[in-house]
Amino acid sequence: MRTPAHLLWIYRAYVLIFFLYLVAPLVAAGAFAFNDSLFPSLPWQGFTLDWFFSPVEPKLGLFHDDRLLRGLGNSVYIGVIVAALSTAAGTANAFLFVRKDFPFKPFLYILMVVPLVIPGVILGISILVFASMIANFADQEFGRFLTWLRPGIPLVVLGQFSFLTTITSLVIAARLQKFDIALEEAALNLGASGLRVLMTVTFPFLLPALFSAFVVAFLVSFENFNTTLMLVGSDAPLTVTMYDRMVKVGSTPVLNAVSVVLMLGSGVLALLSVVVQRERSPS
Repeated sequence: MRTPAHLLWIYRAYVLIFFLYLVAPLVAAGAFAFNDSLFPSLPWQGFTLDWFFSPVEPKLGLFHDDRLLRGLGNSVYIGVIVAALSTAAGTANAFLFVRKDFPFKPFLYILMVVPLVIPGVILGISILVFASMIANFADQEFGRFLTWLRPGIPLVVLGQFSFLTTITSLVIAARLQKFDIALEEAALNLGASGLRVLMTVTFPFLLPALFSAFVVAFLVSFENFNTTLMLVGSDAPLTVTMYDRMVKVGSTPVLNAVSVVLMLGSGVLALLSVVVQRERSPS
């Protein structure tokens, strides 16, 4: 059917406004990272890279700010661990819910999805209370001080893992449902073992989903704030470090510089995920 001209222009205007709405705040935040001013606001004082590379105050740059760099390192460390664990668990969940039939399967599937709809603050507080209860019991009854159940990086990993596994399970299960199981049956009929079939037939088909699940889990872990804030100890990740800087010092262009680095990094990872997810014919 032919679309009326005025509806076509309305649609184009909507798309333009929608993407401007998405991009404008990011462009504004990024632009102030290059403003030669102590405050991220107008008027424009000139172009500078001090907020990235300056080694001295008051314009201490991101790459010389030990606290921000330490927070960045903690975020990468936590993100890699959580992404690896949640991808492994998500793969097992995908095979379980796609390939197996067992009692209460629909109920357990819903239970797996529940962490996605629970507010992050509630999830973080619940994990903190539960972990502290176990740690206190072990300390009082057995004299064992379980540091990994106290606020810190291990508890942050545990908290993020609790909901990121749901995301990776859904991503991998969606890919696994498209797999033609006849390919596995053919390989088994030709004498291949179950493990060999898994490694040479099934996993290569799942590789794009595995990579995408890892990237998504890493990015969500990296930017997570609500759950992490409830579980963090002295080794704070970047989001908590930036929040603490905002509360104590206020907004400065160095935080905009951090935003630029994060936007570029996230964009590269997202682009890689899209490239890897292109349909591949199983060999």
